[in-house]
Amino acid sequence: MPIADVLAHARERMSKTVEHFQHQLARLRTGRATPALVEHVRVDYYGVPTPLTQVGTITVPEPRMLVIQPWDRSLLGAIEKAILQSDLGVTPTNDGSVIRIVLPPLSEERRRELVRVCKRYAEEARVALRNIRRESMEELRRVEKEEHLSEDERRRGEQELQKITDKFTEEIERILERKEKEILEE
Repeated sequence: MPIADVLAHARERMSKTVEHFQHQLARLRTGRATPALVEHVRVDYYGVPTPLTQVGTITVPEPRMLVIQPWDRSLLGAIEKAILQSDLGVTPTNDGSVIRIVLPPLSEERRRELVRVCKRYAEEARVALRNIRRESMEELRRVEKEEHLSEDERRRGEQELQKITDKFTEEIERILERKEKEILEE
């Protein structure tokens, strides 16, 4: 496995780590409504747990409101029940044709708690990046021994790997900063 392949594999895995981090943050409830808040909710659709996005349309008509329009009206009760059982901490209202979720303003304490959760997710992502870097460094050393690469080539590969790691770490920091700002704004 040439050095370029090791670096490409590391870049791909790091990219997936950043995507996962973004997905985790999207599910956190901020002061704004977003369909990502309820994407993970599973509805009992004729005995099969089904993602909410597969049983209806989720729209954001106002900054603090989600509207869920099920494709099958008989699912209104199941959707309402699934939202109540989720960890969102909101109460949906059912008017017989759609379900509305109004997000109350966040308290200062809840905002600080959400920022701590974001920082924890960011740290988990940074640890994952470091683990990928470590595994890739080991792979570079293995390639050096097995394929008789020079030590200079391995070192150049390690330097490039560090640059890649730094780039993805900075991206995590930028994403975290944006999310913190979004949470803390009134």
